[in-house]
Amino acid sequence: MGEQVLAVIGGSGLYEIEGLGGAGWQEVTTPWGAPSDAILTGELGGLRLAFLPRHGRGHVHAPTDIPYRANIDALKQLGATHVLSVSACGSFREEMGPGHFVIPDQFIDRTVNREKSFFSGGCVAHVSMAHPTCRALGAAAAAAARAAGVTVHEGGTYLAMEGPQFSSLAESRMYRDHWGCDVVGMTNMPEAKLAREAELHYATVAMVTDYDSWHPDHGEVDVTEIIRTLTANSANAREMIARMPGELTSDCAQSCDRALDNAVLTAPERRDPDLVARLETVAGRVLTPR
Repeated sequence: MGEQVLAVIGGSGLYEIEGLGGAGWQEVTTPWGAPSDAILTGELGGLRLAFLPRHGRGHVHAPTDIPYRANIDALKQLGATHVLSVSACGSFREEMGPGHFVIPDQFIDRTVNREKSFFSGGCVAHVSMAHPTCRALGAAAAAAARAAGVTVHEGGTYLAMEGPQFSSLAESRMYRDHWGCDVVGMTNMPEAKLAREAELHYATVAMVTDYDSWHPDHGEVDVTEIIRTLTANSANAREMIARMPGELTSDCAQSCDRALDNAVLTAPERRDPDLVARLETVAGRVLTPR
């Protein structure tokens, strides 16, 4: 593997990272439209870092409206090899309390109104999502978070819901009791799928803000309490990111950066040239002869 470049997708409070040298905001254009915002780039502990506010500065994009394809394309244009997704979540487990960080290794995708692939008619590809996160990157994030003093839970299933409303009590109970989910959020799908198609190492840090609505002692989700917990989590998340240069490793046994090997099924002579051109950043390795 060549130079490692860490991209972080997260909330507006996370880009105020102490020690980020040469920091500056870059506008990036993509064939999939504009990303959520300009991207903050710099160097941290010898590691190149790019930060993208998922909802845009000022929180202008709802979960369904986030330009997921443009975000992943833009980060790869800037050289990203690893994407660490930092996002708020609700917890279905008593032991995963508010303020804790969870590193999920599985997803259930319940979103229905989002573009979920870079590939379509004219150039068809199927990548494996059996193991949707990079174990090595997840382990690095867990180590960095623990070093920052955070309680971390490694492994678990993230239920991605459409939103923007929170779960009903019946949904919350179903996700917890019948589907075996551990946390619930609105933004990690199709983000994880697109990162896999773009051959990026991807992992999620889900920051617990509440117990969703299943918990008999906590009742319905209180947005005021969520914001209070989010604010408290931001400092821990920034400290975790600051420690990532010392934890990031190239030891990926999953070959995340080779996810498109044998994935493209459309014969070369039948591929739509316009779509192939749009796919240059994310899939040029396998589509464009070098």
